[in-house]
Amino acid sequence: MIDPDTQAGWAAEAEEEEEDDAEDMPLSMRLSIADTLTLGNATCGFMAVYFSTTGILIPHLQGSEESGMARHSAATAVILMLCAAVFDLFDGLVARKLRSSPMGAELDNLSDLISFGLAPAYFVLVYGMVADDAHQRVSALAAVVVLLAVVLRLARFSCVTLKDGMFQGMPSPFGALTVVSIVLLELPFVPTLLAIIGVAWLMVSRVEYPKPRGVLAVAMLGWIVAAMGLLAAWAFDAPGGQLLLQTGCALQVVTGAVIPLFATARRVNTFRDNRREARAAQLP
Repeated sequence: MIDPDTQAGWAAEAEEEEEDDAEDMPLSMRLSIADTLTLGNATCGFMAVYFSTTGILIPHLQGSEESGMARHSAATAVILMLCAAVFDLFDGLVARKLRSSPMGAELDNLSDLISFGLAPAYFVLVYGMVADDAHQRVSALAAVVVLLAVVLRLARFSCVTLKDGMFQGMPSPFGALTVVSIVLLELPFVPTLLAIIGVAWLMVSRVEYPKPRGVLAVAMLGWIVAAMGLLAAWAFDAPGGQLLLQTGCALQVVTGAVIPLFATARRVNTFRDNRREARAAQLP
């Protein structure tokens, strides 16, 4: 259509205005590829809460005795948390290789809070409501402890400068998967509660954990894929699926407990070496 006054095309002017608006858009409002992966992380965390509610909690409150659906929903919720960990792993890699927007760090923290704070804490809360030997109020307290531990950890990560290649405290994705593994082990209530609180303490501790880069990142990705397979076998009641799942969960928990021991031993050895060097320097 032609403007009778200017003889110019309105459609062409509209396209030019849209291009100008896109160019004038603040840099902080533009999403990068890494940001899109981060939003996938948040979506997986929210859907994990959804499946925990609709597939486990609501049927339990309605008196449903069908354990298969609860097993499928629990496996789906945990697989979604694993998918969130994959997104979290790759958004950092993509951000380093390509670019990240100015709001990338904030998006990452908010997404991690949903997927590795709210989702596992809610999983613990639901466990306390549906398990036969669990105590609902105590489980709710443990869930709050997990959530606050992740909040404090993410806040500290944003304002503390650490050594390159190391995390201070258990990373929140690793902590979330360890908490879920403890619940899936189906241990008695008191050991389960103590182990969950122990993981929450490790997340806010000063224990150093290596960042998943290079070979370690590949190993972590392989472990996540294997964990998804174990959950699928358990969900579909495959032969030996229960044993395989418990073995995988036990390995996750043992790994979470062993890393602090290695970190402590390394710190002690470093302290001893420094003392020996200091003594040697004082000798004539």
